[in-house]
Amino acid sequence: MCVGLEQVLGGVGSVITFTDGLPMGQSIFEFLFKYRPVVFERGDFTFLAPWTGLVVALVLVVLAVPTVFQYLRVKGKSSFSDRLILSGFRATVLGLVLFSLFRPILVLSTVVPQRNFVGVLLDDTQSMRIADADGAPRGQFITDEFSPGTDNLLSALSERFLVRVFRFSSSTGRAEDASELSFAGGRSDVAQALDHARQQLSSVPLAGLVLVSDGADNSYKSIDETILALQAGSIPVHTIGLGQRTYDKDIELTRVETPRRVLNGTSLAVDLMVMNRGFAGRTVALQVEDAGRIVNTQDVTLGGDGEAVPVRVIFTVTEPGPRVFKFIIPEQAGELVAENNVQQALIVVEDRRQKVLYFEGEPRHELAFIQRAVKEDKNLQLVTLIRTADNKFWRGGISDPDELIAGFPTTREELFTYQGLVLGSIEASYFTYDQLRMISDFVSERGGGLLILGGRQGFAEGGYSGTPVEDVLPVVLKDPVDPEFFTSVSLEITPAGNRHPVTQLGVDPEHITPWGDLPPVTVINPISDIKPGATTLLRGTGGRGADQVVLAAHRFGRGNAMALTVHDSWIWQMSAEVPLEDQTHETFWSQMLRWLVSGVADRVEAFPSADRVPPGEAVELVAEVEDESYLRVNNTDVEVTVRSPSGDETVTNMEWTIDRDGEYRASFVPTEAGLYEIRVSAVTDGERVESKVSYVESTDLTREYYESEMRASLLERVSEETGGGFYSAADAQNLVEDIQYTDSGTTVVEERDLWDMPVIFLLVLMLMSTEWGYRRFRGLV
Repeated sequence: MCVGLEQVLGGVGSVITFTDGLPMGQSIFEFLFKYRPVVFERGDFTFLAPWTGLVVALVLVVLAVPTVFQYLRVKGKSSFSDRLILSGFRATVLGLVLFSLFRPILVLSTVVPQRNFVGVLLDDTQSMRIADADGAPRGQFITDEFSPGTDNLLSALSERFLVRVFRFSSSTGRAEDASELSFAGGRSDVAQALDHARQQLSSVPLAGLVLVSDGADNSYKSIDETILALQAGSIPVHTIGLGQRTYDKDIELTRVETPRRVLNGTSLAVDLMVMNRGFAGRTVALQVEDAGRIVNTQDVTLGGDGEAVPVRVIFTVTEPGPRVFKFIIPEQAGELVAENNVQQALIVVEDRRQKVLYFEGEPRHELAFIQRAVKEDKNLQLVTLIRTADNKFWRGGISDPDELIAGFPTTREELFTYQGLVLGSIEASYFTYDQLRMISDFVSERGGGLLILGGRQGFAEGGYSGTPVEDVLPVVLKDPVDPEFFTSVSLEITPAGNRHPVTQLGVDPEHITPWGDLPPVTVINPISDIKPGATTLLRGTGGRGADQVVLAAHRFGRGNAMALTVHDSWIWQMSAEVPLEDQTHETFWSQMLRWLVSGVADRVEAFPSADRVPPGEAVELVAEVEDESYLRVNNTDVEVTVRSPSGDETVTNMEWTIDRDGEYRASFVPTEAGLYEIRVSAVTDGERVESKVSYVESTDLTREYYESEMRASLLERVSEETGGGFYSAADAQNLVEDIQYTDSGTTVVEERDLWDMPVIFLLVLMLMSTEWGYRRFRGLV
């Protein structure tokens, strides 16, 4: 009966694991056990002793047993323990002799020469240009070993197999050899490469695939299905890993998070992640560039070795249109890869006005100062509605004489023409239930922004508990317990506030007062708790408002909601403690209203799958279409017009996805470098509505230089789960011999003798020498 190696040699498996990838360890193993570890891994162990051998072994056992018993009974100078140890030595030697007499063998399946195919997949991406292998580029190994020649891996494989070579990056194609590779691919897709090679060679006897790569897959696809398909076809994949597993010195900007659209003049707070190796604790400069113009520079202190730390950089966008911002850390001495010190982001800076409706239940100072704060902001239109008496209103900032003529909007169509909504001191009982529900839908469905201000008719004191508006708020409303509550609080910014764009006051430090130095403000709505998922940006300290939440925000459905619980922020402008030229109040209100309307969708919206892609890579387009009430529209006429950098326009019909209401899809492939302009138009309510302009930049990307260390875990997983082997560049020469031991393709069965393994002779010699030495030590000879 045949059994596996682990059942016979026990600890050998650990030796194999330890020596995997170490040529010296494998040489020692091969010297002791006659064959390389892979032979034991893939062979089945059995005995091949003939009947005569069994008879001889049986006679030896019969003769040995009484001899051992007699040996144990011998007296003289030896003790019982001496006789027991010496008997053990003799018995072990006899066991090794018996083991050899039973003719142990390994049974293996090996390929028939020149009757089987091998697919070789060569990485043809930019990461092969990284010089981290003794100063030579990774691709040098591919060029040396898989180009035409007489003494390399390609020629050795060709002597035993019919070799088919593939080159891969984001796609896979045939190649004659490595001389056709350019190492210019911008993206690695290992799963796609393996699938392609498997399908191309599905009709021939296939001994296995050889994947030569650093494993730095940046397609972000799961490889699980690919491995299952290879397992089902019994196709082993042998992997050769190139590059260093860990860089000694490197700084990498791993991620940058920016909005796709902002209003012109907005102060942006952009988050980045910075990882380093070999520069722990060093302070480096981070630059932000817009079309080659430096818009901000700040110092960044790097984290520990191998640690990624978050960094927030603040700058103001001042030029409208599609802008490509670059975030750069200058190359440091000794860095292995400099290309990953840069991240770029495409941001569309819009120079248009966003409408915000401010509804106040009574005339008060707050409104006048808010109007003055945003008066010069050309991208905000503040429409004001003030109740002056029952059913009487004052309107300001309106676009036409009929706007808000009947007071607060009573229909979705009317309210949803605004992008933001501010509710001052207005009681909940003023609204009908339908209006309260409409306000909630304005945020969750329309995607608008809602701001609730403190006041004697605001929050719980205004009766909003239990209404649909309460669901939208980021703060917890509790029943009023003190109708005379009134306190003064000083401001304290929270750690979250230090990172939020609304509370960033450091853009113009000469004319801005820090939050902690601003005059105290008053509170008449006691609020101390926020909802799960909400964020406190400002807190109140001192007096009865020690736990007061002053400013809190959260995401609700498609929109943003914010609560400012003070009712006299105008003090920051009028207090004698604040210099006349101070812009804190203006900056705060402009940033808050801008944040409130940021990302608010139009009735037709277009979403490219990526903002920046290399030429030739498909871009998926998703459009969302809504009617005047912002309800999704299905099965209507939707077109996308794509204008290339050279001015050519392509019009394509977009298909309704059916799976989701109001969602339509199409795609296009950029073929030239530059900005592609995208417009989506749709027929809703009998009229054609056009989306805002979106942009996609087609350019050569450097994705291959990010997370570019050899991903040995992926390569080892592929080889292990498919029955192949993992090799480094140093021991890749073993691949040619190892690949022939397989059950795939056209094979024959071979028997490998184990009775003459050197380890058996060495063990016998060692046991006999040890026995003699023991006798000498004990004075028994």
